Amino acid sequence: MTLEIIIAGRGGQGILLTGYLLGKALVKKGYYVVNSEMYSAETRGGFSRSDLIVFPSEAEIDIIKVRKADIAIFMYKDQMHSYAEYVKPDAQLIILDGTFIEEPAKPWPRVLKVPFTRLAEEKVGTYRVANVFMLGVFSYVTGLVDPETMEEIIKTSVRPKWIEINLKAFDAGYNYAKENLEKVEIKL
Repeated sequence: MTLEIIIAGRGGQGILLTGYLLGKALVKKGYYVVNSEMYSAETRGGFSRSDLIVFPSEAEIDIIKVRKADIAIFMYKDQMHSYAEYVKPDAQLIILDGTFIEEPAKPWPRVLKVPFTRLAEEKVGTYRVANVFMLGVFSYVTGLVDPETMEEIIKTSVRPKWIEINLKAFDAGYNYAKENLEKVEIKL
């Protein structure tokens, strides 16, 4: 069985970095991962999307982008509406940035709305790490990646001047989730 994950938002929100970090962390945990990226020509404000296909053992995979996501993370409303058709009606988990999204595009059964961008600004001091704050929430809620693994991946994958602030953002997101959210059992 595979797990299809779509992460989408605007250019400048760190969507591609998020997919890269999550993919590396999942590989470190023993999963096989295919990661593909799509983005518009604009550096800021255009669409940005990262697809991850996760599977528990070596297998022949014939897809490189999400067909119907089991998990979707939407950091901006326009991309949520654009990519909602690529999400299963009974998706295991939908995560929305409540800073920019008021309501889900469809009546998905498990929707988690957290204002990542606003909380990153409040708790870490900059909205620029909202994507890594979200990874902290994702890690706690899904249990797919433990904090130690994600922190190790951040330390080895992010530019040196951004390591400390990203670690702080991850910890803030993880602790926020631990204090305010319930875990979701993800089937893989």
